[in-house]
Amino acid sequence: MIQLKNIERSYKTGAGQTWVLRRINLEIKEGEFLTIMGPSGAGKSSLLNVLALLDDQWLGEYWFKDEAAHRMNRRQRAELAKRNIGMVFQSYHLLDDLTVQENIDLPLSYKDMPRAQRQGLVADTLDRFSIVGKKDLFPSQLSGGQQQLVGVARAVIHKPALLLADEPTGNLHSSQAKEIMELFKELNEQGTTIVQVTHSEVNAAYGSRVIELRDGWLTADSSNPNLGVEVTAS
Repeated sequence: MIQLKNIERSYKTGAGQTWVLRRINLEIKEGEFLTIMGPSGAGKSSLLNVLALLDDQWLGEYWFKDEAAHRMNRRQRAELAKRNIGMVFQSYHLLDDLTVQENIDLPLSYKDMPRAQRQGLVADTLDRFSIVGKKDLFPSQLSGGQQQLVGVARAVIHKPALLLADEPTGNLHSSQAKEIMELFKELNEQGTTIVQVTHSEVNAAYGSRVIELRDGWLTADSSNPNLGVEVTAS
């Protein structure tokens, strides 16, 4: 589904250039459940933002289902993302001026779908996440955990081909966290490709593959035991 070739990302700082991703070569197959782990500052969220096509200041090649994202302009990348990608943000990224119901409906607004069908999907999703009573509230009226649930609901409602999640259970109680991870597992079994960033070994255990980043380098991959040796040797 995805192939990254020599992806690099840096930021200009007072001291010159700070690299957050270095020569990332990564293939993600359709139907995988991949976990990205590593210490703070390793480049995990930076890699997720590249995968989400939210960041366009990287170098290298990004192939998505044989489409060359690295050759697209910003608008084309945004369209590719809207069609295929759902994103669960660590900091929610809900729209403050939309209600819970309207936030969840947002991804469906990009699809050619009858209004009645959209309303039905939103109603089912509100019920599935037990937030029917919150549907007319605005994000500022919700707790952090409730905002996270809405963010997850919004990300999965349009059944994206690729679901990206940055610490998806960080603000949830353990019972809610388990429900979300079980939902991810169910979606993955139905064919959704999932990439999550997490510090949680429990969450990582739901996936089928783990990669590790350190100082922007891909240093370990459970599907390639020799990767660490290759990185060290280079």
